[in-house]
Amino acid sequence: MNLIDVIGPVMIGPSSSHTAGAARLGLLAASILGSQPVKAELFLHGSFAETHKGHGTDLALIAGLMGWAPDDERIPESFEYAKNAGLDFCFQKIDLGTATHPNTVLFKLTANSGRECEIVGSSIGGGQVLVSEIDGFPVELSGRLPALITNHEDKPGIISVVSTLLANMSVNIATMRVFRTNKGGLASMVIECDNAIDSCVLNAIGSIPAIRSIRFVDKVL
Repeated sequence: MNLIDVIGPVMIGPSSSHTAGAARLGLLAASILGSQPVKAELFLHGSFAETHKGHGTDLALIAGLMGWAPDDERIPESFEYAKNAGLDFCFQKIDLGTATHPNTVLFKLTANSGRECEIVGSSIGGGQVLVSEIDGFPVELSGRLPALITNHEDKPGIISVVSTLLANMSVNIATMRVFRTNKGGLASMVIECDNAIDSCVLNAIGSIPAIRSIRFVDKVL
């Protein structure tokens, strides 16, 4: 437990879950996309859908996508700043099912390059967040540490090859989670590390034949 867990995050209010957590979700989503989006469709589920205007969730989500921290004093004016910056955005309600955390948003983001990404993330309390899905594939990503995310063929030895390569390049693994759709199909790894990852490390992992894709996601605050 750290100080933020006890007293909550430094933020623009009124709610750590609906405002600070929403801003962090936006930050993390933009980091996963790899750039500030030029188009954002946001689908709000549960409590987010019902109370987003009263708690400033919508303003905070856009602020995060713009790269602003939860304590940025401009959050109440984020819509105006976003429109001036050329960000095309809209909000809709969605029902993601009873098993989904009530403070959840589905992002459909487009970068200036045309790259697209769909991200499902939740504000889980105290300003903390968890991304549970990227482009339809299950993950667990908190944004607390720099992370590598791979999509790879579900073959024996892939996890060992990647972890050995990281160790040889002096990258210390903090946590690792592995997910797969079915045996022998596609799988993913979420590897949180103590430090940012050099491009040479990403290139080395990306050159492994079984790796379909790799992305680096920096920590958010």
